Amino acid sequence: MNGQNGNGNGANGNGKFDPKKFLFVSLESLSGDLAWQVKREGHEVKAYIKNKGDADVYDGFLEKVDDWEAWKDWADVIVFDDVEFGDVADKLRKRGKFVVGGSVYTDNLEMDRDFGQMEMKKYGVNVLPQWQFSNYDEAIEFIEKNPDRYVMKPSGNTPSGGKGLLFIGEEEDGKDLLELMRQNKDVWQKKAPIFQLQKLVSGVEIGVGAFFNGKDFIYPININFEHKRVFPGDIGPLTGEMGTLMFWSEPNKLFRATLEKMKPPLVESGYVGYIDINCIVNGKGIYPLEFTARFGYPTIQIQSEGITMPTGEWLYKLASGEQFELKTKKGFQVGIRINVPTLFAKSADKETVETYRDLPILFKKPNFEGVHIEDVKITDGVWRIAGTSGCLLVITGSGATVQEARQQAYGRIRNIMVQNMFYRTDIGLKWDTDSDKLHTWGYLY
Repeated sequence: MNGQNGNGNGANGNGKFDPKKFLFVSLESLSGDLAWQVKREGHEVKAYIKNKGDADVYDGFLEKVDDWEAWKDWADVIVFDDVEFGDVADKLRKRGKFVVGGSVYTDNLEMDRDFGQMEMKKYGVNVLPQWQFSNYDEAIEFIEKNPDRYVMKPSGNTPSGGKGLLFIGEEEDGKDLLELMRQNKDVWQKKAPIFQLQKLVSGVEIGVGAFFNGKDFIYPININFEHKRVFPGDIGPLTGEMGTLMFWSEPNKLFRATLEKMKPPLVESGYVGYIDINCIVNGKGIYPLEFTARFGYPTIQIQSEGITMPTGEWLYKLASGEQFELKTKKGFQVGIRINVPTLFAKSADKETVETYRDLPILFKKPNFEGVHIEDVKITDGVWRIAGTSGCLLVITGSGATVQEARQQAYGRIRNIMVQNMFYRTDIGLKWDTDSDKLHTWGYLY
């Protein structure tokens, strides 16, 4: 049984959406906010997290299970929130289960950068010159013979902490990257055994994404601008993400030149979920960089700020292969990640992790609008820090203009008190200049 009722769209005879059973499956604590939204809408929800360091995350928010496979027949919808579940997701879909997330093909698109670039090229998407390596001496020799500015990117499902190994060259002849490789090759060989060199191009970094129901894209599409470095002004180490500006759009030139061209292999793979291509664009063209073939974090929390449909309803419709229009707000959404210093601690740094674990997250007023959870729990009615990531909350806001969305989001942050919390204060500030360029180049039409 796959949980589909006689109407085929999850609705009863009165058009009301019936409660469903959702099972969220995670390698690490990622999709709890989405699951919490579904639970608050009246659906039954169970969550599984493989990472033992996240054992206390979502306590008090969600019912967690130790063995997700024992509940797969119970669930109407199974949500895999990360890559590496593609094989099992494919098998469950073939059995008739409603599954969001994962396919062997899309896992490879994201985790194997070389494969992702080759697939884009195969389907007519413009790609930058790039080279895959598993030997740092060979990469050093390549740069010596081909001096240029490059970006060095680890391949595979790199944890957020490992993304700091990504290096963006500043020297036109590549000597800065060469020196780093010579000094660090033995260390990097262990931490990033497979990596890619990509020719660097300057411009506006922009993501284009959409939900896919196994047969077609669900509109509108999502246009987003990520802020990956820790400090305002794009200074400091790379993180998973510190905040994002986004808006929903009808299909535009950027979408048609990139993601839309990937529809045939997505259909063939049966992929169901969200897929995004991160690009650099300038006056000369669109240069896709990489795929995200899953929910993004905190992208999905910020998207939830702009989606007006009930979460359980659109997840069910997506999983069942229904063609529908995603109901969204007009204007812009901004999301800012709230962190504590555990963000900088390695998992072995138990002292820092335990210093912050269980500290309270306090709200000056009982207003939780725009508050999306990450690694938190509820103990005796109090929100507290959980897990090991140092990522606590995503605070979102909407507005007809970017400035209005920023004001709402940052106003909501002022309601929150956490010891030594930090966040970027400049999310969305580059929109004034970026939007002028993007409209001049014609990519948003």
